[in-house]
Amino acid sequence: MIVNYVASPTMARFHNSPAFVRSLFGPIGSGKSVACVIEMLRISFQVQEPEYNSDYPFGVRKSRWVVVRNTYRELIDTTIQTFFDWYPESQGLFHKQDMKFTTIQQLPDGTTAHVEFLFRALDKPQDIKKLLSLEVTGGWLNEAREIPKAIMDMLIGRLGRYPRKINGKGGATRHCLIMDTNPPDSDHWYYKVFEVMKPEGYEIFYQPSGLSPEAENIANLPEGYYEKMQSGKDQEWINVYVHGQYGFVQDGKPVWQEYKDDIHHTDEDIPVPTSIPITIGIDFGLTPAAIFGIRTPTDQICVFDELVAEDMDAKTFGRLLKQKIMSEYPNHTFDVYGDPAGDFRAQSDSSTPFMMLSSAGVAATPTWTNDPVIRIGAVSQALKRLDSAGNPGFIIGPKAKIIRKAMAGGYKYKRLQVSGEERYMDKPDKNRYSHPADALQYMALGMGEGTTLIASENSGKELDYSHANKGIV
Repeated sequence: MIVNYVASPTMARFHNSPAFVRSLFGPIGSGKSVACVIEMLRISFQVQEPEYNSDYPFGVRKSRWVVVRNTYRELIDTTIQTFFDWYPESQGLFHKQDMKFTTIQQLPDGTTAHVEFLFRALDKPQDIKKLLSLEVTGGWLNEAREIPKAIMDMLIGRLGRYPRKINGKGGATRHCLIMDTNPPDSDHWYYKVFEVMKPEGYEIFYQPSGLSPEAENIANLPEGYYEKMQSGKDQEWINVYVHGQYGFVQDGKPVWQEYKDDIHHTDEDIPVPTSIPITIGIDFGLTPAAIFGIRTPTDQICVFDELVAEDMDAKTFGRLLKQKIMSEYPNHTFDVYGDPAGDFRAQSDSSTPFMMLSSAGVAATPTWTNDPVIRIGAVSQALKRLDSAGNPGFIIGPKAKIIRKAMAGGYKYKRLQVSGEERYMDKPDKNRYSHPADALQYMALGMGEGTTLIASENSGKELDYSHANKGIV
């Protein structure tokens, strides 16, 4: 069988690299998935050294690959489809029940290639168990940004274990992990690994923008593909999918549609004078978050810092928060607010999250309500108004990166899978951005924002402002 494939400059560097972990990174439609299919075939048919036995006196090249996509539907509709576009199903045997494709090919040099491809849908850390018994030559993560890092870490431990070495002989001549991805956002594990940590043996291959003179795979795309793709899209979407840049793309309806990034965000550091108390809003749970803000004399709410953790109890988070306060803001006073639900004891433990914070040296006060309508509205109210100097009533500084993405659409109402008019869930989606967003809401309530939201409902009644008692660190 002859495969007519011509590698672009980026793909050629990808194929020739000796790196153990290699990733193709670029816009959609740029041929990344095809290059990964070709690389698996190249290693299996050309690189893997043959073994010799009575069944194969001229040598057999054995390889086994695991191909991972985040969902079963996408595995079937895209990954496997792309694979068979370049290596037809008729060239082997595909067992759909266990998602295994086996091909045996007689090669021009007289050797025989015996190659297995195991297709797996893995999108949750608990899917790790599906990899535990595998022994493979290499792996391919298709659309890596959709796959948890825990999956990649476990898969790496299964590579190079087929074919087996016997008495120090044989084994995998070349074992590796390859991946392709459209750009994720800059706080994704992919960015941290390839752009920050940069482990030895890891290499990333950047493709040019789809609109640049060096754009790749253009000959295999419809005329004006990238130009037409831009129609009706915002700049962030274009940056990610057309230009191949790190960025954040909305999916769903943003909770705070009043937020405009070009108005409510600044790249300049926000000054935090010691004369103004810092207000911190805290959301508890195993993904705790703290949002730092001040209310200026002109009545502008400035969010200038954040602390977001994963899989951490309130006591440990409290120690981390206290450490941040003492090291970065030692001369400031603080008003700390949290979810009123955090003042209730769990059945298995007599301590509350507020008590755990207190034991770590952080004195916090429950806000006067955790009604989601009032909490969300408190932030909306600040977004819609101007301060006394005519500036936006709400601004986010450069250190508060996660809450910025939450407000830009990460904190969202999830789209319902229904036909006809677009419909969304009634409550915000619980995701990585919802906890910082909740913390922001408690910060806004602690500052007194949002009290006017219930004034009309309590016309003629005396409002209870006992929540004004503040917790000082």
